[in-house]
Amino acid sequence: MQKITPFLWFDNQAEEAVELYTSVFKNAKIGKVVRYGKSGPGPEGSVMTASFELEGIEFTALNGGPHFKFTEAISFVINCESQEEVDHYWDKLSEDGDIQQCGWLKDQFGVAWQVVPTALPEMLNDPDPQKAKGVMEAMMQMVKLDIEQLRRAYNQE
Repeated sequence: MQKITPFLWFDNQAEEAVELYTSVFKNAKIGKVVRYGKSGPGPEGSVMTASFELEGIEFTALNGGPHFKFTEAISFVINCESQEEVDHYWDKLSEDGDIQQCGWLKDQFGVAWQVVPTALPEMLNDPDPQKAKGVMEAMMQMVKLDIEQLRRAYNQE
């Protein structure tokens, strides 16, 4: 059991969210699902909590009602080795969601994700400030991050 587990509060879409997330990530599985009983507070038989695992990290989803909403103050970063990976996660998680600048999106449930090529931090931390500046300027113009465009900016082409 991991020491800290992200706990995601949904209105009533926990089961739907768990199904989406476990379908998007290759290394994923659904764990224990606990349903509300007669005493509620949710409808009897509906999901109260569902544990699931994505890429070796355990999460718990809760149907807790409409009291709290997700914000970008908490987001999950997906480190991608290729443009194919960036495209996969971007396309699947942004469907019916809200795309934002610089590789950020909110999925259909309002959970914020950053879909980031692993090459980006290396380019942004280059000791040559002109290279890092070029990459930052290119990134700021993007919605979904494009590795080839970032590399061109890095190489100042």
